[in-house]
Order: sequence, then structure tokens, then C-alpha cells
Amino acid sequence: MIVLDIGRRRAMAAEPLQYEKNEHIATITLNRPQAHNALTPEMLCRLADALADARDDDTIRAVILTGAGDRAFCAGGDLGRTLPLLTGDKPPQDHWDERLLNDPQIMPVSSLCDGAMSKPVIAAVNGVCVAAGAELLLGTDIRVASHESRFAWPEVQRGLIPFAGSLARLPAQLSHCQAMELMLTGEAIDAQKALQLGLLNYVVHGPEVLPLAQRLARRIADNAPLAVAAIKRTAVDSIGLPEQEAFKLEKQAYRKVMASEDAREGPRAFMEKRAPVYQGR
Repeated sequence: MIVLDIGRRRAMAAEPLQYEKNEHIATITLNRPQAHNALTPEMLCRLADALADARDDDTIRAVILTGAGDRAFCAGGDLGRTLPLLTGDKPPQDHWDERLLNDPQIMPVSSLCDGAMSKPVIAAVNGVCVAAGAELLLGTDIRVASHESRFAWPEVQRGLIPFAGSLARLPAQLSHCQAMELMLTGEAIDAQKALQLGLLNYVVHGPEVLPLAQRLARRIADNAPLAVAAIKRTAVDSIGLPEQEAFKLEKQAYRKVMASEDAREGPRAFMEKRAPVYQGR
């Protein structure tokens, strides 16, 4: 049994993406630290699969997304494999390449676009976060980064454009002029500047990044899952809508949540001076 367990752990450590579930929290780790966790076609497919699984698993209430090692969260798409494949400069070489090109769900799900994730996602960033990594960051809900982290959307410097949601999301999350400067120059900013611009929630020392993300995930997971999901869905879907249309979405969410058992359990537990037991119904 011990040998099998060691073997399983070694096999998992060798995988380019690790996916674990523990007490209502899913943790996804980009695992190519030797390549700054640059995204290969296999990693994109596995990332889409992990995010879809977390989304569809009723026991999961929060997701942590991070990168292995202390040098990078994600340095973007692999310039030798992924980008040439997507530009047509290189033909598909294996199953993962074929799937990336032919499965229309891989790109939107792996980049957290198109409402692909209904549960809160916390980014734990320790190091380089650029290109596709920075685009992925914009799809998360809460962000913790180390002091050493750097952020950039440098695609324009390589004849490309951000194509995983940044053209829509960055101007929505920053002022227009700040977003345009980042995307049109491709220049990097440090963690303090990212915090100042509102791209991050916390900047801490490297060893504190993942533990803080885990504490935040636990606090979310302890809350009523229907309410959490309704808050995320309504807030995200309301972006860019006229105020009256956004109010309609809020009222729909209100009616659904108020009719739930959890909405009765929360106040009851408070009055009885005990911890609530939420069932997600």
C-alpha cells in the first residue's frame, strides 16, 4: 500500500497539471515550473477538464488556481508548441493538439470565459504572470500575489493580440487608459502597481501566498453555496448591462435564494447561536 501511494504521488507530481479536491475546495496547479508553467496543448485540455469537473461537482464550493514553484504562476502559452499550433505554423502532433484545435469548449473553459465557471476562483500568484497567464488571472474572482510577481500582456510585442478575454475584461476591470497602456505597450508592472490598479486583493511574501488563498477559499466554502453561486453569477452577468437590466438579474437571484432551505438555515443558526449547516438546497 505504501509503495502504491508513493507511486501515485510520483505520477501525480510528474503531470503537467495537478488537480486535487479537499473539503469542498478544488486546487488546480499548473505544473511545469521548469518552463515557468507555460501552457502546452495538453495543459490547456487538462485545465479545461479540471475546471469543468469543479464546476459540475456539487461538493466543490471554491477553486484555487496556482502555479508550481516560486518563479511563475504562468508565462503564457508555450511559444514552441501552443502558439505555432494556433497560428497554423505547426501541424498537430498528438491527441492533445487535435483536441485543442477541434474541441470548441477547450479555449473558453480553460480561460474562464463565456460563463464557464459558476464557482468562485481564487488565484494564488507567485512570480511571473504574463500573456495567457495574465489573461487567466482576469477570469478569477479573488487574487493573492507575492511581492516578486510581475504582470504583463505582451502579445502585441510578438505580433499577436490577447485572445482569451483580456480585450473585453481588462478595460472593464481597470480604467480605459490604464488597460490600453498595458495592452498597447506590452510592458510589465510589478505587484504593488497591480495592487494599486485594483488587479489584486493582496500582496504578501511568497510563502504566504497559497496559505492565504486557502484561508479565503475556506471562508467561502463555509458559506451557503447557493448564495455564493448566485452572487458570482449575478455579479458577472451584470457587467456592462444597463442598471435596470442588472436589477432584474438580482431580483431573479433573490427569489431563487430566498426559496432555499439554506436561506432558512442561516438565520435559524444565528438565533440558536450555532454554526450553520448548509446543504446547497
